Amino acid sequence: MATQERAIRTRNALIKAAAELLDQEGPAPVSLATISAKAGVSNGALHFHFPNKAALLDAVVVEAEARLRQITRPRDLHTVQALIDATHDLVRALGRNVVLRVGFRLSGRGERSEAAPDLWGDWQQWVEATLARADGEGALVSDPSPEELAAVVVAVGAGLQARAESDARWLERGVLTQFWALLLPRIVGSAARHDFSPAGFAPASGEDQGP
Repeated sequence: MATQERAIRTRNALIKAAAELLDQEGPAPVSLATISAKAGVSNGALHFHFPNKAALLDAVVVEAEARLRQITRPRDLHTVQALIDATHDLVRALGRNVVLRVGFRLSGRGERSEAAPDLWGDWQQWVEATLARADGEGALVSDPSPEELAAVVVAVGAGLQARAESDARWLERGVLTQFWALLLPRIVGSAARHDFSPAGFAPASGEDQGP
């Protein structure tokens, strides 16, 4: 049991070290030796877990997917509010969780193998499904369609992440709150907009935590 726990800690340390270095320098300049040194493990230990750099990059994306699943978990909220809260949780975590941030970056730039998750694609599917459910519940106005709304929501998230590369203030809560304050009357109607909080509620437990 102790050996297994040590192996898990080593693997997690390598994933986090890789994400931190990739966040600072991008994938090209980062070597496996640099990653193992930052994680405080030997090159042999690194190769025990990851045969090559591509496998380690994929592991970062897979770990980010686990964080995304926490964010998109079922919530005891109205479907529209659950979507609002999930977008806030994602944007917050993109700013605070280096593994999630780098995983989305690798996924968005195609710097992953075909076997690794498509995080932006997964996020878009979840947003589309959530909006379709809200539409089925009669919570949305007839136009635009759930698919069109999902494209807007995902594009805003991707845009905020891109702008935050040079200015982290784009990931502040108020920016996304303003987006929802503008969008809600358009999608649920002027009267119903008061039923929802554009600022969201409490953050999802654990979405800011690293491996």
